[in-house]
Amino acid sequence: MKRSLLILALAAAPLSAFAADGLSYTYVEGDYVDLDHGIHGPAVRGSYEINHSGVYATGSYAWLDGHDVPSGVDLRAHELALGYHHGIGAKTDLIGEVGYRKLEADDAGVEGARASVGVRSALGKRGEAFVKGNYYDGADYHGDATASVGGQFKFNQTWGLTAEVEAGNGDRTWLTGVRASFK
Repeated sequence: MKRSLLILALAAAPLSAFAADGLSYTYVEGDYVDLDHGIHGPAVRGSYEINHSGVYATGSYAWLDGHDVPSGVDLRAHELALGYHHGIGAKTDLIGEVGYRKLEADDAGVEGARASVGVRSALGKRGEAFVKGNYYDGADYHGDATASVGGQFKFNQTWGLTAEVEAGNGDRTWLTGVRASFK
């Protein structure tokens, strides 16, 4: 029985690398990021699916102002990651990502790796949502686990509004933005 299921899964794998209906893995986005403790600012992020293979590259860069906190610092945060999506339903993908993240201040920096796994799903013609678990480790992170949940309201095939929250270890990050998606 297990062997039959494995053969069936392997046979279906090449057919399911395409994005679920209504999901695009190629986009650019302008965001506003709000971290706990009074740190906030603009950000850009984007994603590019490589040859409809299920593999995508994603990245972000943020200019964060910490002048509302006692130390009053400006921060720059960036991340580069590779991901893979696998269709598990007509409108739902299983996603996995690995990436490198760095946060820099005037004379200091924090960096490490991120691994994430989750589900992304189209919700009709106008919406989509995702949920994922994240694990950070590496040079300056020490086994931090967080959860992310977010979504997009689409005005049309190209333009949409996004919102996302990531929480864990007593901290929260909020993000809102405008996305331009491309098929």
